[in-house]
Amino acid sequence: MTEAADTVADAGKQAERSVPLSRGLSSKLLLLTVAFVLFAEVLFFLPSISSFRIRWLEERLATAAAVATILVQGDPTTLSRSAQNDVLMAIGAKAIAVRDGGVSRLLVVSEMPPQVDEHIDISNATVLGSMPAAIDTLLFGGSRMLRVYGPVGDSTKEFELVLPDYRLHRAMLANARYIAVVSLLISLFTAALLYGAIDRIMIGPIRNMTRSMLTFSGAPDDPAGVIVPEPRADEIGVAERELSMMQARLQKMLSEQKHLADLGLAVSKINHDMRNILASAQLMSDRLRVVKDPSVQAFAPKLVRTLDRAVAYSENVLAYGRAQEPPPARRRLRLRQLVDDVHGLLGLDPEQGIEFSNAIDSDFEIDADADQLFRVLTNLCRNSVQAMAGVSDNAIVNRLTVQAEREGSVSRILVADTGPGLPQKARENLFAAFRGSARSGGTGLGLAIAYELVRAHGGMLELVESAGGRTVFAVSIPDQPVRLDDARSNLRRPA
Repeated sequence: MTEAADTVADAGKQAERSVPLSRGLSSKLLLLTVAFVLFAEVLFFLPSISSFRIRWLEERLATAAAVATILVQGDPTTLSRSAQNDVLMAIGAKAIAVRDGGVSRLLVVSEMPPQVDEHIDISNATVLGSMPAAIDTLLFGGSRMLRVYGPVGDSTKEFELVLPDYRLHRAMLANARYIAVVSLLISLFTAALLYGAIDRIMIGPIRNMTRSMLTFSGAPDDPAGVIVPEPRADEIGVAERELSMMQARLQKMLSEQKHLADLGLAVSKINHDMRNILASAQLMSDRLRVVKDPSVQAFAPKLVRTLDRAVAYSENVLAYGRAQEPPPARRRLRLRQLVDDVHGLLGLDPEQGIEFSNAIDSDFEIDADADQLFRVLTNLCRNSVQAMAGVSDNAIVNRLTVQAEREGSVSRILVADTGPGLPQKARENLFAAFRGSARSGGTGLGLAIAYELVRAHGGMLELVESAGGRTVFAVSIPDQPVRLDDARSNLRRPA
């Protein structure tokens, strides 16, 4: 029941994370394209409707000029009233006049309107300048009287035309409807083409990346969830390749974390029994102290200290990566003696041909946690011994040297060996567990643990050199900062 409920819940969450079509990028792109094209058409519509108004008036004035020219050649008074009305009705005008040499003649008139609402000089009319009047005619026209005048063609005469604007108003409405329909069709056609192109170039790959991320988040350990990038050189291709590499790295990291969790579970299971065994060994080592044999008395203290450290480690370690290392209990230490203990723990056999050199002054002191620094140096020295142990040529010098120096308030310990050096892969993942091992079958935990312990001291573990038969690690640990109040109180104390 629980697994079924979890499955239904996961399916619900997956549905919630899916993007509906109405809110998807494709729908937004289509709507925005239509809106932008229509907006552009509106911007072009304003000068278009103004130009249409000017052309319509020019055509009517040109027709009136032709009629006026014929009437000027004859006698306009001979035209009957009905003939004049027919001429004016064909043009849609109320009156036609001509001005020549400063003299104006009214050629044809049906009825003179009581007033003229707008005077239009067609020779000076421009598209931009006529836009307000054109919009006004389109929206509110149909009941106004216009007077249009100006020269026509190469004629020196100026012709005048008085006409109502209702025909102009209807023509402008028809033209506006035509432009609106054409604009809508153009916008839809353009949006469809643009949508198809961008969906193929951008939206489709983005949708694939989104689907891959959702699939990967649902099952990050499934290799099939890693996106397969397309061979593209643009930004989408870069994003796909980076996403693929990120998913691969995350899968590897999750695998390592699972490995660490399994290792921690195993350590927690054996921790109790191991602690009991070490406690028994500790009791037996205590009895060695009463043995009067000089050789036993020589190695018994080192054995006791080693078992004490092993018991402490067994009590503190729950799992690597999850264990909470205790904060360093820092004290002033004689480093040379600590390095001697590390040398004794290594158990170097003279037949191995590996020399150990403790080049630290006997009075050199360091501010650190004894057990944690011992673990750091043990891991570094053991790695050096393992690197040199595979060399069987007696002519090659295998030497492990530990030395120290002080730079201001920072103590610097150098662990150097004459081994073959670290391979490139180990240097790239030097302090990463399960990736920084320099030998086959190694885990790389030693350097990872040492790095963590040194960082807990506020210091730094770094690889100084690894080339030409020489590998040097440096452990830098700063002294504890002195509290100002404590320093002042010490100065006030009487000698």
